[in-house]
Amino acid sequence: MIAAGEGKVRCLYVFGENPMVSDPNLGHVEHALKKCDLLIVQDIFLSETAQLADVVLPATSYAEKEGTFTNSERRVQRVRTAVAGPGESRDDWAIFSEIMHRLGYDNTFTSAKEVLDEIAAVTPSYGGFSFERLEKEQPQWPCPTAEHPGTPILHVGKFSRGERALFKPSHYQPSAEQPDEEYPLILSTGRILYHYHTITMTGKSEGINELAGRSYVEISPLDAAKQGIVDGGRVKIASRRAEIEVDARVTDRVPVGVLYMPFHWAEGAANWLTSSALDPIAKTPEYKVSAVRVKRA
Repeated sequence: MIAAGEGKVRCLYVFGENPMVSDPNLGHVEHALKKCDLLIVQDIFLSETAQLADVVLPATSYAEKEGTFTNSERRVQRVRTAVAGPGESRDDWAIFSEIMHRLGYDNTFTSAKEVLDEIAAVTPSYGGFSFERLEKEQPQWPCPTAEHPGTPILHVGKFSRGERALFKPSHYQPSAEQPDEEYPLILSTGRILYHYHTITMTGKSEGINELAGRSYVEISPLDAAKQGIVDGGRVKIASRRAEIEVDARVTDRVPVGVLYMPFHWAEGAANWLTSSALDPIAKTPEYKVSAVRVKRA
């Protein structure tokens, strides 16, 4: 986003992500996306990011396509078409193949099966996977050959990198943004049980929205009392970047001096407030620490 905001990236292709809710410092994100000469978004719904796009490529959902998923325990699973995709939506592989063709690279893909065959041919840890095998079992990578049983436990007897693990000391480094007199509280953001990420899908469920349908902030009883904030009342939260208005939940779950907000909702989005500061090594944004102030709306 930094390079796009500076005009160094002129075309951006966003695939299955919604940075206009999930990325930090949404004011900067919006500026960067609008500065692109061409913004392409490929998704199953018209997300907040897709609404800014020059071109939207409608994809199919998990229930509308053939293919595979690899989950967090390294298990490769088959996905089969249950219902037809609506309108002009297409499978992701088909969209990518068409773009490759129009850019002058003639690939030969005609199915998701052929895509997995190529993955197995060029990725050693996936070498043993095929649609035929996945009809009968779900091995976990590394699975280098068709005869290999898969790897249920990654580190047995030794570490995967060799006999010894690699340890590096991590020295404390304070967060880039610290509270001060003007912004005396720390805002930390995260997730809740009911919603996934930017609620592009879970936000379509009436039942889930009955349980968690609005953005809110958790505040300690002492901090709430200082500002005359009551449980269920509306509050305004401001950082050095923006101000938003959300519901207040007065609770002992958070310590004094700290506010907690789920980031899921576009209305009253927590990431209008968060900082663009990055971890120097992992380059992960500092979602957990932003200096803010709060008052009754």
